[in-house]
Amino acid sequence: MRRITLHLTDDDRQRLDSYRFSGKHSAREVTRAHVLAALDKGLSDKQICQVLGVSRMVIWRTRSAYLEKGLEYALKDAPRSGAPPKYGTDAEAAVAALACASPPAGAKRWTVRLLAREASRQMGIEGLSRETVRRWLKKTS
Repeated sequence: MRRITLHLTDDDRQRLDSYRFSGKHSAREVTRAHVLAALDKGLSDKQICQVLGVSRMVIWRTRSAYLEKGLEYALKDAPRSGAPPKYGTDAEAAVAALACASPPAGAKRWTVRLLAREASRQMGIEGLSRETVRRWLKKTS
């Protein structure tokens, strides 16, 4: 198997040191910075795995990302797909408070469907499903 060597520029080394020692970055970014620094020093993949506690796949991906698109691409996480949350924490808190209140007339206790219906009516939350209310209540209990 052919070993791909990695040589960082002086600017990249300085930026890596700021990532590794400043404490303002996520753990993944710091780990990737340590991997790149170790590769620059010429350590083998096996040694890096043992010292940093990462898999070879992490080393390969970090090395190839640096070689393909540079330091920023190798250190930062790519944006993830998916829609942002529809409702904020204030809506969750309002539903939890509603569940703690006494049930409406004609009901012995709150059901998830009844909570969803009442929250939609009182708070003007459109399209609030019972499953969303169930997840919120499970999270708060």
